[in-house]
Amino acid sequence: MKPIRLAIVETHPIQYKAPLFRRLAAQPELNMHVFYAMLPDAAKQGGDFGVSFAWDVPLLDGYPYTVLTNRAKQPSVSRFNGCDTPDILKQLRAFQPDAVLVNGWVVKTCLQALQACRRLGVPCLVRGEANLLRPRALWKHLLHRILLRQYAGYLAIGSANRDFYRFHRCPEERIFWAPYVVDNAFFASQAVARTERRSEIRAGLGLAPQATVFLFCGKLMPKKRPLDLLKAIGRLPPETRAQVQMLVAGDGELRAECEHMAKDLSVTAVLTGFVNQSRLPDVYATADVLVLPSDAGETWGLVVNEAMASGRPAVVSRAVGCCPDLIVEGETGHAFDLGDIRDLSRILEQYVHAPERAAQQGEAAGRHIQAFSYQEAIQGILSAARVCAGRESC
Repeated sequence: MKPIRLAIVETHPIQYKAPLFRRLAAQPELNMHVFYAMLPDAAKQGGDFGVSFAWDVPLLDGYPYTVLTNRAKQPSVSRFNGCDTPDILKQLRAFQPDAVLVNGWVVKTCLQALQACRRLGVPCLVRGEANLLRPRALWKHLLHRILLRQYAGYLAIGSANRDFYRFHRCPEERIFWAPYVVDNAFFASQAVARTERRSEIRAGLGLAPQATVFLFCGKLMPKKRPLDLLKAIGRLPPETRAQVQMLVAGDGELRAECEHMAKDLSVTAVLTGFVNQSRLPDVYATADVLVLPSDAGETWGLVVNEAMASGRPAVVSRAVGCCPDLIVEGETGHAFDLGDIRDLSRILEQYVHAPERAAQQGEAAGRHIQAFSYQEAIQGILSAARVCAGRESC
């Protein structure tokens, strides 16, 4: 049987997705091609981080791709009108796909791809991040329901995302499990390699060897709520707080406020600034617990995957998309209600008074995250492509 010709439409190269694309390109039953709306320069890449940078891992190697012509007046991957690529119709017609996979409806390009599929009579699959954790007006639900009827298949990145499709009455047999994943083997092996150097890594960052280190990893922006973690540490009794250090791996608009609050609350905080991919294993190795206090704008939270693959538990707001799947309460970490500083502080205090808790939960987290693997995501994408291309019945 001829390979299924699968086109994937994305805004730009993403460090989490490039390894998945390389693995998909190696599947013998697929002839895959990625179409990007744009290639951001260092300034656009680092917009939310507050610094210009380029990822230090290969993002375009190992799979075929085409960069579309972006006609947006102000090209951007973070604004709907920042990706405007009307030539997607011509490009898809030339590729002659059996199915097209789009990344939700985050930018105009995604809807242009959907429209092109309808004109070409090609099934369009969607792998977006929407969920029901964020309250929406009725009119938005109605728009989503109308839009979702245009797709031939729905790839769920997690339970909350799958619930979104079910809520909007998408056919159950057309919903495919394709979870968000990271390279578990890489992070696990790097954690092992750094075990003996943990004290050395801590010293290099200015962290005490015996401190309980709570890690915030990500952009310092309002939706990720890094100040909540600072406030929670600040609530700890002075003798407990003296045993705690906060490691902030990231940069962004809230950096100055984080520094001022840490000083005001007498919280020992180390802010590393932006950390590129190759240095992330050091960050996870030196921490005891990852904390992600984000609001519902955090539609998944791949730093939780990375931390768990590195053998670290996570404390996560219940508004975060990955929470229902990755947090097994008291086993792989803990969950707390968004903005509940008192409860977050209580959870942190337990780790300080029982240091073995983090190690035990970290081992459990490392086992749990194995179910969220590239193979799982690939199998879901392959199943969706087979069914929607007519190679396999539902």
